[in-house]
Amino acid sequence: MDLDSIECVSTSDGMDEDEIQQHHTLYTHPRQNSDFSSAKPRNVSNINNNIAGPTVIAPTTSVHELLECPVCTNSMYPPIHQCHNGHTLCSTCKTRVHNRCPTCRQELGDIRCLALEKVAESLELPCKYHSLGCPEIFPYYSKLKHEAVCNFRPYNCPYAGSDCSVVGDIPFLVAHLRDDHKVDMHTGCTFNHRYVKSNPREVENATWMLTVFHCFGQYFCLHFEAFQLGMAPVYMAFLRFMGDENEARNYSYSLEVGANGRKLIWEGTPRSVRDSHRKVRDSHDGLIIQRNMALFFSGGDRKELKLRVTGRIWKEQQNPDAGVCIPNLCS
Repeated sequence: MDLDSIECVSTSDGMDEDEIQQHHTLYTHPRQNSDFSSAKPRNVSNINNNIAGPTVIAPTTSVHELLECPVCTNSMYPPIHQCHNGHTLCSTCKTRVHNRCPTCRQELGDIRCLALEKVAESLELPCKYHSLGCPEIFPYYSKLKHEAVCNFRPYNCPYAGSDCSVVGDIPFLVAHLRDDHKVDMHTGCTFNHRYVKSNPREVENATWMLTVFHCFGQYFCLHFEAFQLGMAPVYMAFLRFMGDENEARNYSYSLEVGANGRKLIWEGTPRSVRDSHRKVRDSHDGLIIQRNMALFFSGGDRKELKLRVTGRIWKEQQNPDAGVCIPNLCS
C-alpha cells in the first residue's frame, strides 16, 4: 500500500486556526493487517466469585470444566455428544473430528449425554465479563444470549485506517489510539478541520486519519473518507461515540461544510463504536458531500481538495419541568 499525505488543519476551542498546524496521513486501499497484536481488555472491576446459592458456581469449578469441550474449549450446549467410553464434546466439533473421539479415538456414533445436559440446566453462572464489572448471573442456557449484548463486553478498536484486532475497555482503547495509532487527540466540543488533497479525482476509496475529541467526560471519533456511492464519488464525515448506544443517545452533533456562499449542514446523534466503521458508513449516517460539490467548496481551479469541516458536540439534558430535552452546550 502506498501512503499519501494530506494536510488537515485542526483548531481546538479558544485557539486561532493559524496557531495549530497538524498533518494527517491518508490511507488508501489498505491491504494488510495492523502491526498491533491483540490486547487484553482492562480489568475495570474485581467481582467476588463467592456468590451465595447452592446452584451458583464460579466458572473455574470442576462442573464447569465438565461442560468444556476438549477440542474447542468452549462451553458445550445441547446436543452434547459422547463416545462409548463416556468422553464428551460439542456438536460443532463432532464433525471436525470426523466422528472419532479426540480422547480415546473410538467412533462417536450418535450418543447424547443427556445427564450432562440436565446438569447444565440446573446451573447458574456469572457472565464471562464478570472481571470487567458485569454483576449478572444467568441460567446456563441463557448465558450466551446475554454475553452477546453485555454492556461490559470489550470494544473493538475504532481505528479505520487499517484492520486492527485490539479490544479493550474505553480508557484502554483511548491510550491505544494515542500511543499506537498516533491519532490526533483534542479537548473541547467544537472543531474546525481542513482536509487538503491534491489530485482528488484520482482518489476513489480512501480513509483519512481518525481524530478523537474529549468533552463532557466522554470520547468521540471523527471520521472522514472518500468512497463510491453507487456510481458517484462522495466524501463523508461522521461521528462515533466511544461507549454504548444507550449512552450515545444523550449526545448530538452537527457538521457543516461550505464556501462561496453555499453550505451543507448535518445534524444527528453519534453512533456507538459498537457499530463498525463500515456499518455506519454504509448506512450513510453522516454528512455526505458529492465530489463536484466538494470541489466547488474548495474554490480555485477545482484540481485540489481544500475542504473545511466545522462542527460541535452537545449533550441533551432533560428539563424536569417541561419534560423535554434541552441542549447543554459547552463553552
